Amino acid sequence: MNPFKYSRAHDTGAAISQAATTNGAKFIAGGTNIIDLMKLYIENPPALIDINQLNLNKIEVLSNGNVMIGTLVKNSDLAYHPVISQKYPVLSEAILAGASAQLRNAASTGGNLMQRTRCPYFYDTQFPCNKRVPGSGCSAIPGYNRDNAVLGTSDKCIATHPSDMCVAMAALGAIIHVQGPKGTRTIPFADFHLLPGQTPHLEHNLHPGELITSVELPALPFAAKSHYLKARDRASYQFALASAAVALDIQNGTIKAARIALGGVGTKPWRSMAAEQALVGKPAGHKAYQAAAQAALTGAKAYKDNGFKIELAKRTLVQALTKVGGMA
Repeated sequence: MNPFKYSRAHDTGAAISQAATTNGAKFIAGGTNIIDLMKLYIENPPALIDINQLNLNKIEVLSNGNVMIGTLVKNSDLAYHPVISQKYPVLSEAILAGASAQLRNAASTGGNLMQRTRCPYFYDTQFPCNKRVPGSGCSAIPGYNRDNAVLGTSDKCIATHPSDMCVAMAALGAIIHVQGPKGTRTIPFADFHLLPGQTPHLEHNLHPGELITSVELPALPFAAKSHYLKARDRASYQFALASAAVALDIQNGTIKAARIALGGVGTKPWRSMAAEQALVGKPAGHKAYQAAAQAALTGAKAYKDNGFKIELAKRTLVQALTKVGGMA
């Protein structure tokens, strides 16, 4: 690990000011991803700014019914919070499907948003990787790519986004609040993570020095009937091959509204508006769910080893929809 400067911020303004004075400085909370990357010389920040002392660890229900989640809320605390488990079970289930209990106890909400891909070629510095070293090439495209993406890929990168939590937040239409040297702003969840395109090293929509302060979940009453389903090689501590976050509003047997996002198959948390539109106005049932799955994977591109993910994602989505449909 390269030498770096460590400091501890005691308020948000101080944290942002410290970040603004050191080019390339990073914020650290749980550190469950960035420390590993620093040990491997993939991340080499000149300074780490510890934000654990900031007052950003609350979960609050706002007067309009939205829920505000502080960026420092631990993943385990968020998953088990009664408001989340009752009003947004899809989010609770997604978090508990990820990582291990020890990691969930340390990892923060903001950090989960920022976690980087687990593509093996990104982690192995002996191989070229456009995400790690822009312009060096993508080893996954001609290499072993069973775990890589089939949606949102480019000729420069096919790495998947690894987060389970983010898939549920994409489905719920979360809003990300940030604060930086130029003030505060909000970012719709769909716009926060970037597609790789020709610049896969650019992964998010944060400006230099900006700090995620909270994530807002819109009041979505039908999200109380929601589910996260994750298909993976083993039952725990494994990233998704395919996953689906689903919420349905079914009235008198007809689907009035739907929220659908996929994980494990996209280069970013993959909300499928096409799948949602395929469901609205249709009778709840297998025929509609299959049509939604087909719509969700339209445009998917298979590579040498991961073509199975397309069918797996369809079946995962149909199964998740069937479960939520049965809750009506």
